Amino acid sequence: MTLFEELKGRGLVEAVTDPEIEKLLETPQTVYCGFDPSAASLQAGNLVSIMVLRRFQQAGHKVIALVGGATGLIGDPSGKSAERNMLTVEQVEENKKGIRENLSRILDFDGPNAAVMVDNYDWYKGTSAIEFLRDIAINFRVPQMLAKESVKKRLEASEGALTFTEFSYQILQGNDFLHLFDTFGCSIEVGGADQWGNITAGTDLVHRMRGKTAYGLTFPLLLDSTGKKFGKSEGNALFLNGQMTSVYDWYQYFLRAADADVIRYLKVFSMRPLDEIAELEAQMKANPEARIPQKALAEELTRLVHGEEGLKTALGATQTLFGGSVEGKSADELETIFKDVKSAELAKADCVGKTVFMVAADAGMFNSRGDARRMAQQGGLSLNGAKIDANRAFADSDFVDGRVAVLRSGKKNHFLLKVR
Repeated sequence: MTLFEELKGRGLVEAVTDPEIEKLLETPQTVYCGFDPSAASLQAGNLVSIMVLRRFQQAGHKVIALVGGATGLIGDPSGKSAERNMLTVEQVEENKKGIRENLSRILDFDGPNAAVMVDNYDWYKGTSAIEFLRDIAINFRVPQMLAKESVKKRLEASEGALTFTEFSYQILQGNDFLHLFDTFGCSIEVGGADQWGNITAGTDLVHRMRGKTAYGLTFPLLLDSTGKKFGKSEGNALFLNGQMTSVYDWYQYFLRAADADVIRYLKVFSMRPLDEIAELEAQMKANPEARIPQKALAEELTRLVHGEEGLKTALGATQTLFGGSVEGKSADELETIFKDVKSAELAKADCVGKTVFMVAADAGMFNSRGDARRMAQQGGLSLNGAKIDANRAFADSDFVDGRVAVLRSGKKNHFLLKVR
């Protein structure tokens, strides 16, 4: 299977600027993809682009990750209904460091076919407005720019409130392609479907100014079965940085993938061969309750982004959530693991020395002390993963880091008790 056939088989080809790209990819090429430095970490939506670059690199192509230090100061209007907040040069510089770290975990920046990371601020910072207008912008025609789908949608969504700064974004990105064509011999740009207008601005500019053919390939935007998009602007960002999205939350997100989404996610994100993914799909249909594809997806992506140690942490946290011991877990970890369960805060003096079932009831875990006592007498009440009887009293040592304790009634009803 050729690289292009594999990309199509994984649902990673939305459109190409020229069908000749399929034949072109049979020999090593240089390909680039742009990343917006609007945050200190990339997120799951960007992972689609990164995995496409990874597939290109492993197929022997040279890959370039362009961080838009200059264009990031403006903001891409594609897919946006309002102008974005502009960043400072210092903010962009700091965000670049985080993005480089993200990329280095998935792309190979060493060896004979090392990936390259560039910043377009480096070739724009010395360009005057006159040079830009005379040498670059003169090659663009306003009617063609207005005809771009991203511009038309932005104009409609904002009732015409598109600034000239945003409008010029496609000129800058088009010139990025020309610069990489001249500097690295880069002939292909890849990106999400919303980047089609910006990509074709680049292929047109290379053809106009160099008389050569450059190519573009877009892949579909990643949506779940409800139509929700991965992305920072959608309020559900899943960051690659473990400090911004915990390893546990990252693992759990993919473990909870719907049956309607998980096979598509495996095709997009996983490096597993397509026939193995087909086998996982068959197992899901035969035994959906086992969630075998979800476990495979969550483990592979956690290992890819956070390493073996990260996966070990995520699995340990998951075991704790489903009834395991809290031993070895910090209070911060427990608050992350149980952030979505019912919780309450009491004074420690109101807990230590009192029976656990009474404290649990007083904290609101049960409707009454009687209900709590019966649960404890029946062996259904647990403290920090261990079953307790009705006479068990809270000790100061039961609070992890002196702050939290985990209660559970039955198999699934957790309660996080915080003390002050």
